[in-house]
Amino acid sequence: MKHTNDRRDFIKKISLTGLGLALTNGFTKTYAGTTGNTLVDRRATIVGLPQNPSVPFVPQRAASWWVTIEDLQWSQKKIVDKIKRRAAAFAEAEIDLAINYGCHIRFDFSNYFGQLHGYMANVCDELHKYNIKFMDHYSCNHVERPRGEEEFKKLHRGQRHHVLLFHDPKAAAFAQYEGHLFNDICEVDIRDGSRGYARQYQMETFCHNNPGFLDMHARYLERLFKEVPIDGIEVDDMCDYSGLTTCGCKYCRDRFKKDYGHEIPAFGEKSFWGDVKKPMLQWGNYENPAFRDWLRMKTDVIVDHVKMVKRIAGDKPLMSCCSSTGPIVLNGISLDLEKMAPYLDFFMLENVGTNVKSVDWTHMDAEALNQKDIADKRGNAPAMALSYTIYEKGGYFGWALSRFWGVANWSSTHNQRLEEDPADAKEMEDVIRPSNLWEVKHSPMKAREGKDLVEVRVVNNKLCKDNGWRDDEGQEHWTHAKTWSKKLLENNIGYRFVRYEELADAPALKKDQTPLVLDGVGCVSDAQFSAIKNYLAAGGKAWLALPFGTHDGKGFKRPVPLSDELRSTKYKNLVFIDSITRSDVLSKLIAQGNLKPVIRQIAGDKGWVARIRIYKNKPVIHLMNTALTGIPHPSIKDNSGISILADISSKIENNKLQYEIHTERIKLTDLKVSSPELAENQRNVAVFKSKKGYSTFNVDLNGIKVYAELINAV
Repeated sequence: MKHTNDRRDFIKKISLTGLGLALTNGFTKTYAGTTGNTLVDRRATIVGLPQNPSVPFVPQRAASWWVTIEDLQWSQKKIVDKIKRRAAAFAEAEIDLAINYGCHIRFDFSNYFGQLHGYMANVCDELHKYNIKFMDHYSCNHVERPRGEEEFKKLHRGQRHHVLLFHDPKAAAFAQYEGHLFNDICEVDIRDGSRGYARQYQMETFCHNNPGFLDMHARYLERLFKEVPIDGIEVDDMCDYSGLTTCGCKYCRDRFKKDYGHEIPAFGEKSFWGDVKKPMLQWGNYENPAFRDWLRMKTDVIVDHVKMVKRIAGDKPLMSCCSSTGPIVLNGISLDLEKMAPYLDFFMLENVGTNVKSVDWTHMDAEALNQKDIADKRGNAPAMALSYTIYEKGGYFGWALSRFWGVANWSSTHNQRLEEDPADAKEMEDVIRPSNLWEVKHSPMKAREGKDLVEVRVVNNKLCKDNGWRDDEGQEHWTHAKTWSKKLLENNIGYRFVRYEELADAPALKKDQTPLVLDGVGCVSDAQFSAIKNYLAAGGKAWLALPFGTHDGKGFKRPVPLSDELRSTKYKNLVFIDSITRSDVLSKLIAQGNLKPVIRQIAGDKGWVARIRIYKNKPVIHLMNTALTGIPHPSIKDNSGISILADISSKIENNKLQYEIHTERIKLTDLKVSSPELAENQRNVAVFKSKKGYSTFNVDLNGIKVYAELINAV
């Protein structure tokens, strides 16, 4: 079997192929430690977490600082000299945040923390000379433990970027840090009592709920902050890659009983586990409230872990990794960014992919804007998109996506994801330098200062995901939400998501006069329904596609759907519509006058999409190509056998476009076309009045394949 290595494909593969995988007052404050000593539960010390995000700096142009096994030879002169050269090169490339990449499975390096921290401290010192910040980035809750020769070889084929220096099976039995034996703090597989194992990554998994593990991680964090002057930290993989096979340790069993009143049933009990002959991420009987509570408990313990990390990090920004937030399948690995969000300071979408398929990007728009809203509701916290590449064109493509989405860019080469480095591999700073230099010289807009033009609000209610809700056709709520995303994107209509908390906040709903889309929102809490009715009673506009409110916020089926009450009340601005998954309802709404798009393409080939964003009261129109073609490298393929992206072409033939814009919504003067693909050149765009309240303009995008922006000519 061939395997890709990115996080989103990991979720997809274990779903399809079945590969194995807020502090409550009730915490007991002490446990018996692994050495027989009394151990303080670090969660019991969490007090006074900040209400607002810690934002001592705002990154705009981040890049990965790659660490190799050779760097553990610090402080040899060769290593020190390399640090100096790279720091200078990062400065020349206008990188403002370097993020550590390598030595990733951190406790694999417990015997070498002195050398590693010395190296990172040296890196910080050199970067700080150029006012470049440094953020550490690691996975805390795993150790590499390949099981058998084939797993060992697979690890070395696909996970070289971790820097592989793990214990062999004999040494692993004694591996420890600060007195905590790794084997004693692993998750317990519910099936057979073995240690939890994430087969896709060849890792054994520590239990987020084990006080020994939490103490070990806390001690490590305290040491890290003491020994290395890092400016922030990304603690990766705040989820459970062993999935629904874990955790059956005594701490998890006790907590499930204490917090939710349930025992973990024997594995295979169908009323709880569902059909365990299916792939693991399809296990579970969502009709059983105990199973839904089990999923909640699993994310509870991860959130408590995040709280602990934030307490120790203090004013240093904390970030975690997340490639997905929408689909039900995330329940299987307990990945819940929205639940962690109150304790994070920066937010990052992992826009994974280095092969030719990555240029097909429109499906990522929903994830990007959902996570952007999570950051926005966390006090406009800095948001960034991480894009992987091997060559410069992929770096530019990732940069362009970040610009289109209105977030900071984190660029990362990923040569080590391949079985061997390409002979013509480039340094990280060389890949992103051209895009960064163009940005600084020609378009130094700050992502955090931009505000998207919003014409439609699309509800994405997390409660539907949490409760595993699907409609009669088997479609989940996220499918409806992301279909709206795609259709709005294709029609150049600005949108944002309304998530579960805002949906329960009537004043927040009433602040915005744009239509609220409620499509396939099966689970609706009482608080959400009250806010929606309040909004509708005040004249708020909403488009509602059934089913709606068939279940409550905890996943229990209601005797009567809430839609019945809405129908009988006959709110003035409530429009019942077909689901967008079944018909072209958006075109109908536009034709009926329910929506008048601000910008509309009236000539030229379709394929370019426009997004309007306001910077300091001035509009900028970002244009991104949705009809890209990846040009494959002639010989290099990723581990799934797909060709690496070497260059990018476009399927669009007629790049002379004409747009009509609603000038009562957006005031435009004459514009100019600017793009890294035009280098120093710019093209003038005249804006002409057309019919009342509208203007038209012509845009020549010939010679531009990926991205352009229209900015005021004056």
